[in-house]
Amino acid sequence: MKQFERIRRDARDEGMSIRALAERHKVHRRTVRAALADAVPPTRKPPARTAPVLGPYEATIRRWLTEDLDAPRKQRHTARRVWQRLLEEEGAVVAESSVRNLVAVLKAEINGSKAQVMIPQTHPPAEEAEVDFGEFQAVIAGVVMKLFMFCLRLSHSGKAVHIAYANQSQESFLDGHARAFEALGGVPTGMIRYDNLTPAVIRVALGRERLENPRFVAMRSHYGYDSFFCIPGIDGAHEKGGVEGEIGRFRRRHLTPVPHVGSLAALNAALAAADARDDARRIGARAETVGVAAAREVPLLRPLPETIFDVAAPLSCRVDAKARVCVRQSYYSVPARYAGRRLEVRLGADTIRVLDAGTVIATHVRSLHKGSEDLVLDHYLEVLGRKPGALSGATALVAARGSGAFTPAHQRFWDAARKHLGDGPGTRALVGVLLLHRTLPATAVAAGMDAALVLGNFDPDLVAVEARRSMLTTTTPTPVPLPATATPTAAIDRPVPSLAGYDELLKGATA
Repeated sequence: MKQFERIRRDARDEGMSIRALAERHKVHRRTVRAALADAVPPTRKPPARTAPVLGPYEATIRRWLTEDLDAPRKQRHTARRVWQRLLEEEGAVVAESSVRNLVAVLKAEINGSKAQVMIPQTHPPAEEAEVDFGEFQAVIAGVVMKLFMFCLRLSHSGKAVHIAYANQSQESFLDGHARAFEALGGVPTGMIRYDNLTPAVIRVALGRERLENPRFVAMRSHYGYDSFFCIPGIDGAHEKGGVEGEIGRFRRRHLTPVPHVGSLAALNAALAAADARDDARRIGARAETVGVAAAREVPLLRPLPETIFDVAAPLSCRVDAKARVCVRQSYYSVPARYAGRRLEVRLGADTIRVLDAGTVIATHVRSLHKGSEDLVLDHYLEVLGRKPGALSGATALVAARGSGAFTPAHQRFWDAARKHLGDGPGTRALVGVLLLHRTLPATAVAAGMDAALVLGNFDPDLVAVEARRSMLTTTTPTPVPLPATATPTAAIDRPVPSLAGYDELLKGATA
């Protein structure tokens, strides 16, 4: 550019000829003519180079990459695989770097021919939302687990709710909706966009028609919104691009590095806190933050129904000989008296409820691992009273120690009772004390055990008496004053009782 400027200045100021300008500036006369014709140098044309080694194989490589368009995404050709096939099948002698450069050019050409044009969309406030699941990893209680993040995103403001689950079951899908609507404080007035998730769609029919799951239809009817199902496969991903991008952004922003938590509940608390922090972010070049847009959109949502939708799936399970029900390959205990019976189980996203004739007899936190056992020591106390030798190795006792239900105070009482009474009677005394927890507070039972240890008497009845005594000494009754209109008992004029009537009855009986 500067050389062209000098040539044009010399020609203008000194009137030099083309030959003289070429000699002064050490350039060809064509360059001088180009500078005099235009102040901007012409664009350099890249040389048209041939590939003598790869030329005979270009059509073959193009065919392989074109066939990849219909192949599974994870089983398509890489540049290295193309190079390997050329060596093995075509007998080519070519460098991998040359193949890599050609593959990059051909892929851009082939994929560019299928590029789709997206139409920008405007979403009115409170009308639409998008739902999807995304995978991520977390360390829960020291175990690396693959989890699934339910995400519901309002299309207008970009406000999203993220909830972690151990699976993508229908209970998790329905529970995610209920909790997301609760967190937002309302329901979109229009539609929610979905891909063809199994919890919602049983079978994909022609076009947009779907055979929907009855439980999903019931939930949708309860909250009063419409659903829109995207085109199956990757071709329909753009139809709910907001939630697709939101899951990736949230995973990179808040789940990197891999979170370490003690429980799934703690993880969901962290996700809720992350959702609150995201209110301060801006989407693209928007003038307002997500929180400001959501504050304007949320009041326009449809109010929540008065009743809560029950997302639990009803099941019928038989109790085995170990007083357990098997639900989704995990075991949960029930009171031992129900062994051998069939009971109703309500399977929720994070809880398991076992019912007998409509009455809840056991409640458990849903297990995160298949084949696990969730056993409650209280469910086996009646059996342990008859089989005291089974307590020391009971799985339920290990679980009770881990949860803190079986405290060091219980262990001290048990050790002392076995020392004074023997293993069998001492264990039965402990079982009797554990049964007290069904009717008395844990602090009172602990006080009763301490008193029994001091007295050297390990009778469960004595522990119960001392427990109730501790409750009386720690709780001072509040005197109730008499009403202002009440009359003292001494001021009531009442006749003195007499037995004369009974004497008359005796006389009549003897006559």
